[in-house]
Amino acid sequence: MTPFNALVLAGSRPGGDPLALAAGVSSKALIEIGETTMLERVVAALTQAGAARIAVVSSDPAVVELAGRLGCESLPAASGPSESAAAGFRHLGAPMLLTTADHALLEPDWVRGFIAGQAPGADASVLLARREAIERDAPGNRRTYLKFADGDWSGCNLFLLSTPAAARALELWKQIEADRKRPWRIVRKLGLLLLLRYLLGRLSLADALARLGRQAGLMAEAVESPDGLAAVDVDKLDDLEFVRRLLG
Repeated sequence: MTPFNALVLAGSRPGGDPLALAAGVSSKALIEIGETTMLERVVAALTQAGAARIAVVSSDPAVVELAGRLGCESLPAASGPSESAAAGFRHLGAPMLLTTADHALLEPDWVRGFIAGQAPGADASVLLARREAIERDAPGNRRTYLKFADGDWSGCNLFLLSTPAAARALELWKQIEADRKRPWRIVRKLGLLLLLRYLLGRLSLADALARLGRQAGLMAEAVESPDGLAAVDVDKLDDLEFVRRLLG
């Protein structure tokens, strides 16, 4: 398998994360599942998957201290996730796997399968799971789905930036993040034809990513996860309870 580095986004929302506040910790990354924090679980999975270097993005002193004890590098959080990811990519270089500290169920096999499943020549890849797989493997867990002509998909918080050109994907993410309260600007960036095809149910996931990639000047693709649990992260209390039940 091609050697890779990994970046874990572990920043906190402005004003604090509700789950972290409820758990009595300063960052969601420090919430424990059993006796192990979510950050420790993610780092362990990445290490077992073969990550050469792992960097954790956070400005929380407790998270930075834990990252150091786990043998990870630390990077300060930027103004938003896209900025933090771009800074991490400049620091670690390609190929870089990007994930989040709340991906508490992360498995080494998911990472290895994702990397092995990437198409030759792809600059950037994203792992997604079909609704059917999620409902089979994570019954009762609520996810947000993107509806395409070839099915309903949910993200798995795993991105592979394989070449330096993938920096353009992070720049597009930054632009969309900046315009999230001005949707007309996002539509203008993505193209009206692409939006119409999506609204009419005629746009497949592969076509959408290929078109977005061409607009950014790179080859972008989706890799399908065979395990629906890969789409489960800990965004809300229901997710935390689900993960704790699953892991006993």
